[in-house]
Amino acid sequence: MIFQDNVIKEYLKNVYFITGTPCGGKTTVSRALGKKYGIQVYDIDEMFPSHQLLSNAEHQPAMNMTFTDADEFFGRSVEEYRNWLVSNTREQLDFVVLDLIRLSKNTKVICDCHLTVEQADLLSDPSRVVFMIKEPTDLVDDYCNRPDHQGFSDYIHSAIDFESAKRTCNETLYSLNAEKYAQIKAGNYFWIERDTKRSVEETVSLVEKHLGLV
Repeated sequence: MIFQDNVIKEYLKNVYFITGTPCGGKTTVSRALGKKYGIQVYDIDEMFPSHQLLSNAEHQPAMNMTFTDADEFFGRSVEEYRNWLVSNTREQLDFVVLDLIRLSKNTKVICDCHLTVEQADLLSDPSRVVFMIKEPTDLVDDYCNRPDHQGFSDYIHSAIDFESAKRTCNETLYSLNAEKYAQIKAGNYFWIERDTKRSVEETVSLVEKHLGLV
């Protein structure tokens, strides 16, 4: 079954999408906005295990791919790793859209997600979308230094050859996000680049103004 874009947009009109590139500040801003305005935050990463239980290998092969350990996971080529990430996100998006339609029927919802510009075009209006971005270099260090990514840090450090795993991961994330980063900056969507000199409160202020919350 295929739904027309205008139908999806109508049913998602109560959803604010906070998306962007890795480590751009999506989760920090989403949680701060949710706390400030009492709006539910829907984090697609947190929802992945639930969606995985609903999936099957025939229709969602990437979501159901398993790996024996970190060496097998990070031992793939950059192309294999990148293609798996793209497929994984695309397969989960079906579950995400259906969840958001249900949750936002009578209330606002903030979605912390990984939409591309093309996906944002299909799901929402620019007035309800913010891209939080960061130049996609050395992302593994950023991930490992975040308390909410301790699981990732432990996993990649469990690889026998950590430096090789780190290099593969960094190269994969760069190849996946470099073009997206440039596309977002050159496009028509509202975007904010991560800046350590700007406080969380200042960043939230920029986002809430764009979304029309103030």
